[in-house]
Amino acid sequence: MDKIDLPERPGWRDEAEKLGFTFADMGGEPYWDETSAYRFSLRQIEEDIEAPSSELHAMCREAVGRAVRDGEWLTRLAIPRPYWDLIEQSWSHGEPELYGRMDLAYDGGGPAKLLEYNADTPTSLYESASFQWLWLEQQQAAGVLGGATDQFNGIHEALVERWAQICTPGEDVHFAADPDNPEDYATVETMAWAAREAGLGAHFTALAKIGLTDQGQFADDQSRVIGTLFKLYPWEDMLRDDFAAHLQSSQTRYIEPPWKAVLSNKGILPLLWQMFPGHPNLLPAFFHADIAEAMTGGSPAPAIAGAFDAARDQLARGHVIKPIFSREGAGVIISENGREVARTEDDSYSHHPLIVQGLAPLPDFGGFHPVLGAWIVGEACAGLGLREDRSRITHNLSRFKPHFIED
Repeated sequence: MDKIDLPERPGWRDEAEKLGFTFADMGGEPYWDETSAYRFSLRQIEEDIEAPSSELHAMCREAVGRAVRDGEWLTRLAIPRPYWDLIEQSWSHGEPELYGRMDLAYDGGGPAKLLEYNADTPTSLYESASFQWLWLEQQQAAGVLGGATDQFNGIHEALVERWAQICTPGEDVHFAADPDNPEDYATVETMAWAAREAGLGAHFTALAKIGLTDQGQFADDQSRVIGTLFKLYPWEDMLRDDFAAHLQSSQTRYIEPPWKAVLSNKGILPLLWQMFPGHPNLLPAFFHADIAEAMTGGSPAPAIAGAFDAARDQLARGHVIKPIFSREGAGVIISENGREVARTEDDSYSHHPLIVQGLAPLPDFGGFHPVLGAWIVGEACAGLGLREDRSRITHNLSRFKPHFIED
């Protein structure tokens, strides 16, 4: 894995605008940045990223199966008690998942480490699935990249196949997001594009325009009843929404399914470490409440004493504190050798329970620190997107970087 300086494609911003990629620049800074790209070997992709990510997803499914039947874990994950049955039934009925994005720390030389799993509402989908593939094809055509180069990117094709698997032919799907958020809108449009190729009907609806019929069904602003809903609205918010009481009785089918409320929660990381201690792709993780005293010389909670003692030295060298619900690095604190080295000032999520996770330092490429986004479609890893930042904490405006494979 290395970072290669490359010439930009002439007129790419005009093309981005024409294609609807209106957020290629944000806040006066480039969001899409093709002045350089990350190069991987095929072995790195297949053995260090693709296979481990698919294995991690299978482990996550095991963790969900344990958590949904354990009131103690559902409590720790801050899932409201009235909706435990909704989540357990969603899992026991085998409601299928669609997609997710695993954020990984990887430097090209060792096992990729799972930082967290956005398994419910991940964005950067259009950039990963479409625009970086266009970049590859056009750079090959221009002779900037050799014809033998490739990209780990079967995301769109995998989504088309997955939609066909989880829906009936011709089924109508509503796609809901905030139309005033360009990145969210691009994500649902990318999803709808795949659904249409799978032979489904696709209707966009603004989240704020969804209402309730007299019969207790959800409907869009044209009074069309919503039978299947892809929503870019996280479950932790949906379960606290004024309409939450109608989620089950409406008989709407939700994508992602309700059991993803367990998997998209950073509290899943301590459960994974408890179930798979020492796994090469996991970092030690604990609830802050269980080890807060132990981090300053006291004793951990008895139930995790052995696991904490085994990880004590690693956590002392470096650890990250983050809320179980947070987005774009909000509320994250990084400490090394007893000293805080990075913090996100946005503490809008810090009232939620916290976890402590071992630190996997991100590599440094010319002052930028990349995080790999491994895309899971269905139950397998289907592609890769990268974002980098000068900060050690990845934020909303962190740059998206294309990648290619070359041996």
